[in-house]
Amino acid sequence: MSDRLVPPALPSAAAERGPRWHRSSRSTGMNNCVEAARLGVALLAVRDSKDVAKPPLRFSAGVWRAFVAGLLRERVS
Repeated sequence: MSDRLVPPALPSAAAERGPRWHRSSRSTGMNNCVEAARLGVALLAVRDSKDVAKPPLRFSAGVWRAFVAGLLRERVS
């Protein structure tokens, strides 16, 4: 069968809804925090809750882990 005859995959319901954003449990509800969302299995998006219309920053899982590890090292020292 030719690839041209195969219909394109329909987006999943999750893809149609968009990312599911999460706020820090330490957020005070004043809308002054960072929100994060998974984009598939290997990407993370981060945005400012005060300006959600701007595009989020996107990080690979490895880069995000390295960033968090660096924060933890600084906190300990």
